[in-house]
Parts: sequence; structure tokens; C-alpha cells
Amino acid sequence: MTVSAAWDAAAVRTWLERRVAAARADQVTAERHGRDRHDDCDQAAAEEMVCAALLRGGATDNQHTLTAALKALQEKDEFIWRGVYDDRKFDRHARGQIRKLMKMAKTNAGFERLGHYQ
Repeated sequence: MTVSAAWDAAAVRTWLERRVAAARADQVTAERHGRDRHDDCDQAAAEEMVCAALLRGGATDNQHTLTAALKALQEKDEFIWRGVYDDRKFDRHARGQIRKLMKMAKTNAGFERLGHYQ
């Protein structure tokens, strides 16, 4: 596997921190819209859970550590997080977020995009 750019741990941490903040804001927005937006709230909660888990574990130090941490998350049987409306959908959203981050980690691309909406 060849990587086009050098791994920038600080940029990855910044991206994860921004995604946690954006996910929390998205949860608040979804909560304000009530029952119609519960799935949006679960999706944002899943993104927050995955990104926060990677930040807590110090997995951003290098590409291999991040990939290993994502694989460990992927192998979990179930995900438990606060404020979830539908456990089945939350699990699906969390696994989707892990797949997205796995692609980003393997290609070392996408961490430069810091906008709220990805």
C-alpha cells in the first residue's frame, strides 16, 4: 500500500474533534424537530461515538494504529451509547461510520475537509 502524503496525526485529531462537535450539533438540531428526526439523531450519535472512541484511545498517532482501532471497533457485537432511539439503526449507522473512516485511514485522504457537512 502506498500513501501519497505523510500521515499527519494532528490533522486527523483535529478532523475527529470537529466531527464530534458537528455530530453533537446535529443531534441538538434533530432533537428540536422531534420524532420525525430520530433517525438523524441516531446517525449523529453514531458518528460522535465512533470519533470519540478513536480520540480517547490515542489511535491517531499513526495510520496503522488508527486502522487497528477501527478494526477493533468493527469487531464489537453491539454498540451502547446514550440517547439512542433505535438500537438497530444506530448499530447500522455506527458500522457505516467505521467503514467510512477505514477507507479514509487506508487512503490517508479526506482528513483535510473540515466543513460541518461532509
